Amino acid sequence: MRRSAELTGRTAVVTGAATGIGAAIVERLAAQGMELVLVARDGARLEVTAERLRAEHGAQVSTLALDLADHGAPARLAEWLAEAGTEVDVLVNNAGVSLLGPVAGSDPARVRGLVDLNAGAVAELTAFLLPGMVARRRGAIVNVASTGAYAPAAYLAAYAASKAFVLSFTRALWAETRATGVRVVAVSPGPTETAMNTSRMPGKRDPGAVADTVMSALRGRGPAVVDGRLNALQTFVFGRLLPASAAAVIAERTLRKAALGNVSSVLP
Repeated sequence: MRRSAELTGRTAVVTGAATGIGAAIVERLAAQGMELVLVARDGARLEVTAERLRAEHGAQVSTLALDLADHGAPARLAEWLAEAGTEVDVLVNNAGVSLLGPVAGSDPARVRGLVDLNAGAVAELTAFLLPGMVARRRGAIVNVASTGAYAPAAYLAAYAASKAFVLSFTRALWAETRATGVRVVAVSPGPTETAMNTSRMPGKRDPGAVADTVMSALRGRGPAVVDGRLNALQTFVFGRLLPASAAAVIAERTLRKAALGNVSSVLP
């Protein structure tokens, strides 16, 4: 991919950057000559990713081990960036978890933690970093949502709802910032081949393909992009053609076998 003059030498903050989709996104950004701030819970894996980016791309990389689901964590990240004098040009809100299983069989604390990370941290961190972008009249925010955002999903109830928040929040923010020089977009992957997604679902996408979609979305103009043609078709059918009740019933039948008696964390 050819380097973009708008990205070279700029600084990007990517959450959930240690593995999977996040690690693939920072590879693409490093190849564009961006300086990077990587954020994730696992500090050891973050350093492995950072060392690879330094070795392969000569990138300037900083890391911060932080659980953004913790109360006050987005504020701590914003303070850390301010103390370092870091102007954030691109923010990729990628950190997220999912919970597969019936709500009645789930740990309430894990349900709350999911919502805090997937929705709350996205909104709070965006609110911290967006004003600087607007003041400079340049910048970009990519919020990683999910195809699950487009319809209710039984056995992924909290996850799908949290990603629906991300999608709606991003679309509204896109409208607010259209005349500011700041690019805002939601990218929605479907099932993706990541370390935490151990389901045997056929047709899972590669994290690199999702990262390519993110880079394309940065160059686009619309408020939302779905990764992959099949995923785009499915979101059109389930999000626009079918009533929400029908979509929820179909999801229940599809996921019942995998979900009943099994509560586990997966990523899209």
